[in-house]
Amino acid sequence: MHYELCIKLTIFTPRFLYIMPPIKIIPSAFEKSLALELTESIRAGFPSPAEDYLHESLDINRDLIRNPNATFYGRVEGNSMIEAGICDGDIAVIDRAVELQDGDVVVCYLNNEFTIKYLDLTHRNEGYIELRPANKDFKPIRVNADDTFEVWGVVVWTIKNWKRY
Repeated sequence: MHYELCIKLTIFTPRFLYIMPPIKIIPSAFEKSLALELTESIRAGFPSPAEDYLHESLDINRDLIRNPNATFYGRVEGNSMIEAGICDGDIAVIDRAVELQDGDVVVCYLNNEFTIKYLDLTHRNEGYIELRPANKDFKPIRVNADDTFEVWGVVVWTIKNWKRY
């Protein structure tokens, strides 16, 4: 069963009260096993004889989700991350419990909007950070202390639909 849940998040800061616009959260039944058969390898070069049997199983919940209580799915809209292979319509698996690192792909709440970008922390000592797109047609976003900003979570996987229905 597939359904989407819209929630409103509220952020309290010493100076302001922010109500975020609804976020589409796509929940999953993490307590259930979802075992899919997995081949040992698929070559992207010259074809090789295919094996007649499968070796192991892939369980989406076991193999992709490390922190079920802090993991969400979000559908990507837009083209700012296409050079990273993240395209309009893809599903991002977002883990809110992962510790941030410079260069991570993150979902951020910036000035009342959500965005997905690379996190660039190299300018912290200069008083700002940057959110970098993966598309030459977009410019980096400079985040200063005056901005309303929160890293909402780290993108740990993306799920791509190659055959649009």
